[in-house]
This record gives sequence, structure tokens and C-alpha cells, in this order.
Amino acid sequence: MMMGTTRRKALLTGVAGAAAALFCRPSWNTASEKRNWPTRPITRGPKHHWFGYYDKLQFDPTSRFVLGMEVDFEHRSPRPDDVIRVGMVDLEDNDRWIELGESRAWCWQQGCMLQWLPGSQTDVIWNDRDGDHFVSHILDTSTGDERTVPHPVYSVSPDGKSAVTPDFRRINDVRPGYGYAGPADPFADELAPTETGIFYVDLETGASRLIISIADIARLGVIPNQKLGIKHYFNHLLFSPDGSRFIALHRWQYPDGSRLTRMITAKPDGSDIRIICGNGYTSHFIWRDPHHILAQSKELLGNPNWGDFLFEDAEGGTVEEIGHGVLDPSGHLSYLPGNDWILNDTYPKGAERMQTPHAYHVATGRRLDLGHFHLPKIYTGEWRVDTHPRFSPNGRYVCIDAPQEGQGRQLHLIDIGELQL
Repeated sequence: MMMGTTRRKALLTGVAGAAAALFCRPSWNTASEKRNWPTRPITRGPKHHWFGYYDKLQFDPTSRFVLGMEVDFEHRSPRPDDVIRVGMVDLEDNDRWIELGESRAWCWQQGCMLQWLPGSQTDVIWNDRDGDHFVSHILDTSTGDERTVPHPVYSVSPDGKSAVTPDFRRINDVRPGYGYAGPADPFADELAPTETGIFYVDLETGASRLIISIADIARLGVIPNQKLGIKHYFNHLLFSPDGSRFIALHRWQYPDGSRLTRMITAKPDGSDIRIICGNGYTSHFIWRDPHHILAQSKELLGNPNWGDFLFEDAEGGTVEEIGHGVLDPSGHLSYLPGNDWILNDTYPKGAERMQTPHAYHVATGRRLDLGHFHLPKIYTGEWRVDTHPRFSPNGRYVCIDAPQEGQGRQLHLIDIGELQL
């Protein structure tokens, strides 16, 4: 199928080089080993802004432009006719918001998969809906050239030439908040359909093919707590740093709404499927390198509770617990450049419902909290605001989503340039 091409006004040319708003100077408290990290909101009301998941490229390769989405309501599920704006913040021009386009295919937790296209200096990609079909747009922010791929994306390969994607219709059916409102799942009455699952998308030609069906994965290996009536689906895909494999979570939902999970990896063509964590418990994850995955699980290595575990990408491979009792076992994980530090956060804790992004030093086991952000009770369930920390390529900044008093959810920038022991 051919891909449509349009042209928008060039967006980055002639950008003023005005200095960004100044941060406050950090201070060091040797007793508590905490810093007051320089932090500022980089978007403002009356519109609400956020980015979503933690494993996408929010910053451009120069660390100057920060992607985000804009919406004029909160505290309810998206409807098919709800349109959000996508744009970026120029950190070197007084945090100026630059509009890029719009989307009708989005959710509160992961937005519209907006991200800088890996391997490109200027291209961004995001999902949208065209009638009853989900698509993706690739926009060159320097020239305004845009082309439409006739399929949505989830994880894009490191060279930016291909993507893998689940069926967002099925996700919306079983897990609202992660799929997209719009066309219904045509296989909603099937527990493990053969005609949908994970798709490979060629971003250069627009071609797509099913590489792992839900029926295939439901028959593979042992399903913990197997029962009649469980409904299978895929979610949370991520290419390895070298593009040789990708992770996917195989989940199944019980009639009472509870769910269990297996973490698998496979080659981009869907072959060589490996069950990396098959005990039914896997949550957030990230690749450390092409051969190791940091992921959250429980009932492993004598730990009956949830923890952070480093898995070798091999069935029956090595497993090591990381940061027991220090690194939060429920947050959103990524490695800062160089892999010396793990970036993470927490869900709301205590009566004050504080969320705490933090950095964990792998070699010493020390943790540095990067701030505490209050999440009002109205932000709950599907439309909660997880901080989902994302780092800049130069390692200086962390961007999070958090409510700003009187302005709703906004993007906040934390300067970690002085991160050290």
C-alpha cells in the first residue's frame, strides 16, 4: 500500500537562540544524601500536557527539543472523537511550544506512541486514526514533509526502518487506558484468535504482516494457573538496543478481571520465541544491553515479593536481583547512558500520595531521589499520572509527567547534570 505524503511549514529553521529559563542551583545535604535537583515545568495551562511511557525517545538527538501531547480535558476516558495535539518544547527558546500535528488514536498511559524516529535527527512518528483504521505519521520537523504509514506502531527498531505492534483494538477491549477508542475488536468473542497478535511493519514501504498470533502464544509452553475462559492478548513491546530481538508481554485475563503475564522475546520476524520469565509475574522492563533485560517480577530467588531482576535473554538463563530494598520494585525502569545508573520512579506513597523519581547507582547500591511529586486522588485508575521518567541523550535532563497546581498534568524538567556519588 502506498503511503500518503503532505508538507507542512518547516518547524525548526530560524529558531531563536534565546536562553532557557534558569534553574535554581542544587544543594547537597551530606546527612540525608539528597539533592534539591533543579526542576521546572516546561509546559503550562490552560491546556494539559504529558508524554506517556518511559521507553520512548522524548528528546531529539541534540537534547534541545522535548516532545509532548496537549489535551483540553482530564479525568475521563478518551472517546473516538477526542483529538489531541502533538508538539515539542524548545528548551533553548523559553520553553516555546511548537505544534506538530494531531491524533485520534491515544490513551492516557502511553499517549499516541509519539517519539523521535530512531536514527534520524529530525523525524518524529506518532499514531493516528483514519476512519476505522489506525495509522502512523512520520514528520520531518525541519522540512515539514510528512508521510503516512497505513499501520500503527508500538516499538520502532533502532535503525528507524521497521516497527512491531500489537492489536490496539484488543488491548482497548481488555485493558482500557492502554488501547485506543474507536473501532471495536473484531475478535472480542475469541479467547485466543489466530488472525491477530503481533505485527511487523516496514516503515519504508508500509507493508505489514502478522508474525506471532495470539493463538500461537497461547499454545506455547506452560500457562500458569491455566483455567477455562482466560482471554489472551499482547502488550508492551520493545526492540533490543541492536534491533536483533524484541520483548513482548503475553498476558491473559480471567473472567473476574485479574490477569497474569509471561515475558517473551523473539526475532523481528517472529521466530525463535523464548519465554524469559514464565512464572506469571512480569511488569515493567528495559533492555540493559542486547543480551540482558531488567524487569520486575516476584517469587524469584527466594524473594516472595516484587523485585527488580536482571534476566539473561535465554530460556533458563541467569537471573540476578538488583537493588533489593533500595530500587523501587514497581516503578518504570531505564538505564541512563553508560548503564552506571538506573532511572526509576514510584507510584503514590503515603497519605500525601508522593511519587518519587530516583536514580540508583548499580556499582554501590546507592539511591538518589530526584524529587517528590504529589498526585491528587482525582488522578486515579485509567487517567492517573505516572511520572514515567525519560532521560535526554546527553544524560543531563530527566523529563516527567506530573500535575502542576491549578494547571493539571504538565511536563517537568529535572536537571541531573551534577549526578555523581
